[in-house]
Amino acid sequence: MLSVLITWIRMHVGSERGQDLLEYALLGGLIAAAVVAALLSGIFEIAINDMADGVADCIDFDSTSLCNGI
Repeated sequence: MLSVLITWIRMHVGSERGQDLLEYALLGGLIAAAVVAALLSGIFEIAINDMADGVADCIDFDSTSLCNGI
């Protein structure tokens, strides 16, 4: 039984049969991640801009007033 397992492993270690499938799977995953990142950046763009505006309002070195949220 062990010799059959060793022979099977030796046959498949040098084989490149599944390499193309693995490369296509990795490429598909990379494309899916890029699409999700593009969609999320579009969705959260307004929230990020509002947050940046709020931070900019709080960092006003010419004024002595505090932030609106404090």
